[in-house]
Amino acid sequence: MENQREYIDKMVTRLKELENEISELEKIADKAVAEVKAEYHQQINDLFLRKTEVKDKVDKLQKTGGDAWEDMKAGVELSWEVFEDSVENNLKKKK
Repeated sequence: MENQREYIDKMVTRLKELENEISELEKIADKAVAEVKAEYHQQINDLFLRKTEVKDKVDKLQKTGGDAWEDMKAGVELSWEVFEDSVENNLKKKK
């Protein structure tokens, strides 16, 4: 079982990786034709909102001590999975 510090470090690293993928989506959106450009940018904005939600949860988890962090970990994992799936699905659609 990983400890709180290892888990938070892993989540921070994963967030940075997905931020890079969102940046890749922005580049693709910038090259898109006008009709789909607005749609791409809306999807990217939605991803940034989800990323902020996940980051907020990770920040709260970081401040939680003792055994309470294990309870919060499940909620962070669920939010993370939704965010990660959204990024991956959007990236696949655009390539």
